[in-house]
Amino acid sequence: MQSQGLSQRSIYKIIDGLLQSNATSAVEILSALVTDIVNSDQLVMTGGRLWELVPAKQQYRLKFQDGEMEELELGLMRSIQEMPPISTMTSQSTLTSGAVSLEGRGDRVFSVTGVGDRVESIEGSPFPFVLAFTAKAHSEEFIDSMTVVGSAASTALRNMHAKVGDKRLQKDLDQAWQIQRDLVPTHKRTYNDYQLYGISIPDRIVGGDYFDYITGSAETDRLGVVISDAASKGLPAAVQALFVSGAIRMGSSYDTKMSALVSRLNTLIYDTFPHERFVSLCYCELLNSDTGLMLYVNAGHCPPIHYIAATGQIEFLQPTGGILGIISEQKFKVENINMAVGDVLVLYTDGITEALDSEGKVFGESRLSEVIAAHATLAPELIAQHILERVTQYSVGANYSDDKTLVVIRR
Repeated sequence: MQSQGLSQRSIYKIIDGLLQSNATSAVEILSALVTDIVNSDQLVMTGGRLWELVPAKQQYRLKFQDGEMEELELGLMRSIQEMPPISTMTSQSTLTSGAVSLEGRGDRVFSVTGVGDRVESIEGSPFPFVLAFTAKAHSEEFIDSMTVVGSAASTALRNMHAKVGDKRLQKDLDQAWQIQRDLVPTHKRTYNDYQLYGISIPDRIVGGDYFDYITGSAETDRLGVVISDAASKGLPAAVQALFVSGAIRMGSSYDTKMSALVSRLNTLIYDTFPHERFVSLCYCELLNSDTGLMLYVNAGHCPPIHYIAATGQIEFLQPTGGILGIISEQKFKVENINMAVGDVLVLYTDGITEALDSEGKVFGESRLSEVIAAHATLAPELIAQHILERVTQYSVGANYSDDKTLVVIRR
């Protein structure tokens, strides 16, 4: 499960970067996607191709290729019928075939995934684009990654088209900003011997980051803390954040088990948002326990950082399930830690760790861990302040920025 979560996070990061690009053509954005995926150390793909449908001829034209694959001439045309995996993609968007042999480099597993909205006017309703990838071995990770790639690439294309000629209405954004601000909880919160401080800073007027403090029907038994991040930006992301907020609050009011709550939220996002589906989320519950027991579910989100005061060690709370909205049904494990007196837990979105300096280098988890350890004896509000100051100083002169959200919990 952890490997699946890491691979999905890697694809999430690649897609998130593409959404920020100024690409104005589908071929440009999908070619960049192929290169990023093939070159990623976290993914299993070793080579990739991009095929574009030519509707008038009912053929696919090779537009781009990279990595370890048999080299074909760019511009090569093949009919749909000449490409059996593509011609049979009528009921599903991703197919994986048997091994193909690359001279001197061993066998590779070949898989294709459709991108974009099907062309209904052509028999079989083919996809306008097809991404083909190879991997060294057939694995569940490869299949899952291909499914994520196809769906995420389609989202990237839709976002690109939406950005072309997009003129945001300032009045509507102001209203959305006010709605979002009204739903953000008070920064400070106290629960038993825990102190909490949360803050969310959108990169635009509204954003896709969200945090909240959740109480069930038995308020003294537990306190829920949720943080999430929508892959899209601006108003679409803000709509998703509002949706997640309402769904989490409603589900928790019935004292639903954490794993079931997140699983149902995943299905709701999949069914409700046909295009903007990608949401990472971490939900934890502080219990009224002498041992400092804390339960959590991490749905493909940045791993929260647990600073252990007694030893000065850092522990990362890795994903216990995939990103929300990728597939209709997912299961999520519940894990736990014990927070001793003096321990600190920091939940954050990737706008913190992936903040860039002027040379394009990320701030990273190591720097964040250092800031937490250096100020762990302070109140949560001051810890958060030091983190934001350090990130702001680090990213001076950078061309890219993102929503930034933090929740600091100290016992």
